[in-house]
Amino acid sequence: MRLAKLVHTSSFRLTLLYAALFAVSALILLSVIYGATSYYMTSELDTTIASDVNELEQGFHGGGAALLAQMVDERTKQMPNGPILYLLEDKAGKVKAGNLPAIEPRLGTYDLSVPGLLFPGDRRGDLRAQGVRLNDGTFLLVAADAHQLVELKRLILRTFGWGFAITLLLALGGGAVMSSSLLHRVESVGRASREIMEGNLAQRIPMRGTDDEFDRLASSLNAMLDKTQSSLEGMRQVSNDIAHDLRTPLTRLRQRLELAQRRPGSVEELRAAIDRSIADTDAILETFSALLRIAQIEGAGSTERFTAVDLSELLLTVAEVYQPTAEEKHQRLSLAVASGLEVAGDRELLTQLFSNLIENAIRHSAEAASISIEAARGDGGIETVIADTGPGIPEAARAKVFRRFYRLESSRTTPGSGLGLSLAAAIAGLHQIAIELADNRPGLRVSLRFKT
Repeated sequence: MRLAKLVHTSSFRLTLLYAALFAVSALILLSVIYGATSYYMTSELDTTIASDVNELEQGFHGGGAALLAQMVDERTKQMPNGPILYLLEDKAGKVKAGNLPAIEPRLGTYDLSVPGLLFPGDRRGDLRAQGVRLNDGTFLLVAADAHQLVELKRLILRTFGWGFAITLLLALGGGAVMSSSLLHRVESVGRASREIMEGNLAQRIPMRGTDDEFDRLASSLNAMLDKTQSSLEGMRQVSNDIAHDLRTPLTRLRQRLELAQRRPGSVEELRAAIDRSIADTDAILETFSALLRIAQIEGAGSTERFTAVDLSELLLTVAEVYQPTAEEKHQRLSLAVASGLEVAGDRELLTQLFSNLIENAIRHSAEAASISIEAARGDGGIETVIADTGPGIPEAARAKVFRRFYRLESSRTTPGSGLGLSLAAAIAGLHQIAIELADNRPGLRVSLRFKT
């Protein structure tokens, strides 16, 4: 089963492809070397044979058939066993001189194998020969021992054969090793995926730390899993928070209606009970509207509606809206906003963002508190700051206040659902605005840095 998986991996098939390409390249190289070597050595033998044939032909033309036979006999005596062999036949096919047996006359240069002919060491008689027909009909054959040429060709073929076989074995072995490693990493991803599907959301894809493509892929998948886990935990937390935070007003609403039903009073009392019930219902609907708004913003992820927004003018407009509210609490609302600040975003959402932050500062600050709105362009981009001299937020709780329904114990006495900062965080996330909470000594300092 594992072997079948290895064979079907892309790395194994890629290795086989490279092995096939190498094999074709090796075959082409073998053919070139084989052909070049054979041609060179054959040419050397042909030149030697042709030179000897020319000398014998000159002897024939100068002294006739008798001188030619004498020259062949002299050469035969000098080299009885080669490496040059001779054959002189008359036109009737009778051997007149030489150390080769009678053969069928054949003109030109060619390879020749004479049955029964053996060289010293019982070597088979592989010859390279040239045959000519003289004017009187005599057939002259000069042949050279081609043993070295034949052996060299065989050596080249054996060497390339072994090299080719070893290369293929190494390619198959290397492909198996690479495929096994690849398969192991793929199986690790599969195991992690199965555990995640079974409910273990904390499981992550293992990394080797080699920073290769698998590690980068695993890092991206792990980041996606982190976000998915965070979203699921957020949904679970929201569900719990909704159950806890809405149970009280719903219970109170039911009790009030039940009491009005059981003990009906005057028309004014019933109208007062209905008014309070409507107010509680409006608060519940407002909470659900805020939750829906947050979900819509977090699920949008699109910046198609973004346009150029004059941030300076937007902050001045929002400040003017909340100025009367601050004056009712005898609070001082001041602005220090540079002109010409422009950002890309959704004007309506940005207005909602700053409205929530300013309203949050006014609501949780005591009377005669100071609230400032600042905006300026710095080296890192445009930064806005909303600071107050209210009670502030403890450092340990600053990372939690953006959670839905989270409220400080000191804020339980003030109206609200705990969704204002959650909505602000969702809008900031869509606009890639970095939010930082800090101590204003006293109070809270909210910094928003726009990405440029």
